[in-house]
Amino acid sequence: MAGKGTPATALLAKGRVAHVLHSYEHGSGQAYGPEAAEELGLDPGRVFKTLVADVDGRLTVAVVPVSASLDLKALAAAVGGKRARMAEVAAAERATGYVAGGISPLGQRKRLPTVIDASAQALDTMFCSAGRRGLEMELAPSDLARLADAAFAPIAT
Repeated sequence: MAGKGTPATALLAKGRVAHVLHSYEHGSGQAYGPEAAEELGLDPGRVFKTLVADVDGRLTVAVVPVSASLDLKALAAAVGGKRARMAEVAAAERATGYVAGGISPLGQRKRLPTVIDASAQALDTMFCSAGRRGLEMELAPSDLARLADAAFAPIAT
């Protein structure tokens, strides 16, 4: 575990949340989420990517399976907004304190509204970024939702 500490893992430890960290060697040329699923030998439906969108001028976090795409209209509706678009990478990095490809739904610099795709509720555990490229955390979806103050909604297509 040495050298793997991130704001996300610190929050997990502080909250005494049961979790397992999984690391892999990040390569190049492949999207981060699918790479994590492949490198860790996991079903892509259990590995979630953390995306930052701009909903009516407010940055919002969406957590969706790497095997799916974010439905921007559904995300906007889930947070009571009208229009959503993907946030600029620089804005997402500034707000979260993480680099693209390593943005975690936990331990962000600014607490952003967060929505987790409803498919996660059917899983015992899910995987998502622990705050660094090549580092995934496995935890119960309910624990992630509680720590991120997130809602569940069908936001993936």
